[in-house]
Amino acid sequence: MTDHPLLARIRLNPHSRDVQRDLRDATEMHRTAMRLVPDHLGHSARQQAGLLYRIDESDTASTLLVQARHLDLTRLGDGYGHGEVKSLAPMFQALREKLTVRYRIVVNPSKRELLPKSAGSRRGRIIPLAGADADQWWTRRAADAGLHLTTLIPTPLQPVRPHGKDASSMRHSLMRYDGTATITDPTALTHALTTGIGRAKPYGAGLLSLAPATTR
Repeated sequence: MTDHPLLARIRLNPHSRDVQRDLRDATEMHRTAMRLVPDHLGHSARQQAGLLYRIDESDTASTLLVQARHLDLTRLGDGYGHGEVKSLAPMFQALREKLTVRYRIVVNPSKRELLPKSAGSRRGRIIPLAGADADQWWTRRAADAGLHLTTLIPTPLQPVRPHGKDASSMRHSLMRYDGTATITDPTALTHALTTGIGRAKPYGAGLLSLAPATTR
């Protein structure tokens, strides 16, 4: 095992049928990402691998970011895209209190419905959050993760839902947040960077990216 996760940045080939399939179907994208980590990890293989991923879209390209303890891009298949892997050790080693950073994350802002006591052990449904409620959700989760947000820019994304005969019919709402923040707790932040934030991690949510904030 490496001390810190690895990050693969893969520029996707828009002409690849496999890429087109994965961009349409979050379940297939999750399967593709899981192919990059070792086999036979047993129960909760994604958690065992420490795998998180995100799709970053721009006007000119789609980029797949995959974070895990071990990554093998040779398992992607021919023509899927061009990528490189780097260690995140320098980023983790640079974390310190009061450091200002830029961040990006795709999250699934949501809460569980509260049921009356008469409901017994039944659990309420998951309710997606939007607008100011979603912003407040992210602000709270960021604080729990050791970040004090100074700016946030929300970008609503297309919701995703699992596919396949045994898949749940639940749709996962996704929101991308970009902005700046100050580190308040490097230990909590290290945990959040390693394990992800919020629900819907198998569907492209939860991967937090940091970069040094530019100073003027």
